Amino acid sequence: MNSTETEIYYTINNSYSTLNKLTNTTKNIWFVCHGMGYLSRYFIQYFKGLSSDENYIIAPQAQSKYYQAPNFKHVGASWLTKENTLVETENIMTYFDAVFENESIPKDKNLIILGYSQGVSVAMRYIAKRKLQCSQLVIHSGGIPKELMPNDFNFLNAQVTLIYGTEDEFLDEERIIYETKRAKSLFGKNLKIKPFDGNHIVNVKLIETLV
Repeated sequence: MNSTETEIYYTINNSYSTLNKLTNTTKNIWFVCHGMGYLSRYFIQYFKGLSSDENYIIAPQAQSKYYQAPNFKHVGASWLTKENTLVETENIMTYFDAVFENESIPKDKNLIILGYSQGVSVAMRYIAKRKLQCSQLVIHSGGIPKELMPNDFNFLNAQVTLIYGTEDEFLDEERIIYETKRAKSLFGKNLKIKPFDGNHIVNVKLIETLV
């Protein structure tokens, strides 16, 4: 017997996390996409050193959750895999749309989009697909999606910062050269490159220098 797969559409619920309050004193709104293995409520804690009066942080939550090895007690989450990537990407884009609609982000604030590790791919795809104008894009220790081209970002008027650790266990010298060239081809003179001495970690100190 031959098996078949059928695609269906349905509505699901998902959460996201926020840090601080959105008020008249808020200057910067951060939309921060976590890496694989994180939950948004833990990832958002990396941003608690930013001024609470001036910074409001939104951390979306990847929908695919799993128990992590070796003891399978802690829960992590993943944005995408190589399985059914196009459909899963559209699901994430729709979820991001819902988060932005729910937050009603004022136009007079600086919108900063940050992707860390696996979160880089969904953050960049969302900007490209939705033509989302932001003040800053932060590409932190993650790979740029191969399908994205310079014309996908022609509309973007933002400062772009590429951050990576020189001892990152997931980035050898060849990969660093490749990702740097990709970033330069996409963003040209708007790109700043900020390597740091360290491995695959969220560099809180560098992030705090961006505002």
